[in-house]
Amino acid sequence: MAAVLTMIRASGALKSPCLKHVTSRSLSTTTPCNKDSNEGWFSKLLVRRIEPTKEPHSRMLADKEEIYELQTHNIRPDSTDKYLKNCKENAALITSRPELNCELVASWTVSVGDMDQALHLWRYTGGFNSVDKTKLILGKDESFLKLQKERGSYLRSRHLQFLLAFNFWPTIESRKGNNIYEIRSYSLKPGTMIEWGNNWARGLKFRRNNNEAFAGFMSQVGRLNNVHHIWCYESLYQRKETRESAWRNPGWDECVAYTVPLIREMHSRILVPTEFSPTQ
Repeated sequence: MAAVLTMIRASGALKSPCLKHVTSRSLSTTTPCNKDSNEGWFSKLLVRRIEPTKEPHSRMLADKEEIYELQTHNIRPDSTDKYLKNCKENAALITSRPELNCELVASWTVSVGDMDQALHLWRYTGGFNSVDKTKLILGKDESFLKLQKERGSYLRSRHLQFLLAFNFWPTIESRKGNNIYEIRSYSLKPGTMIEWGNNWARGLKFRRNNNEAFAGFMSQVGRLNNVHHIWCYESLYQRKETRESAWRNPGWDECVAYTVPLIREMHSRILVPTEFSPTQ
């Protein structure tokens, strides 16, 4: 092991000569090393050092005026229909209250991955002030509380995260037609979120041929150092073709090479919109 560390130090891989920090409220940039340098394949497995910054990473990567809430519900297998009926009524109730500044963006059930699971994505306009206001109002709404209590009897467990949308991803727009979605969730090594953003800000240009990029998020409350990328496809076959075509674009391989070392864990789920989901 000591010999390997000596070789790494000698190669200069730990010095990170390629980092260029931008102090404005935009992404700091990390340019790939020169092909003629002595960086080899092994150095791509190392997490590059991030220069200190006086701003929180979330401020540099996202707009804090919009908060997203991702609800993950694990449903009792014999209660799916009752659960979805309850969620539909809940969504209609909240939609009828415009003063809440809260809207349903998407609602899905999982068809591949964690089965008997549903995901609901809500958007709050006005930052955490709107979140606090909404929770306060709904906490006194008898109809909402009744639905919430009833819904609990249909679930095995549930989890909630507050997220921020990456500012380098396209604006979230509802889709029409019969689509499937893929949510690819990543648990990153602490301190690597800026590096992730640097590389994906460039990498996304290789994934826009079929308008498949739906949304990209970073976690703020709940499980931290999480990233969610959500993609939209017409079918599993189109997903396969779209992903394979990205590898034919020069530069996509570098995006993958420099982001894989930042990941501690990842998993993928295929999602199908519910009938009441605003995006289909």
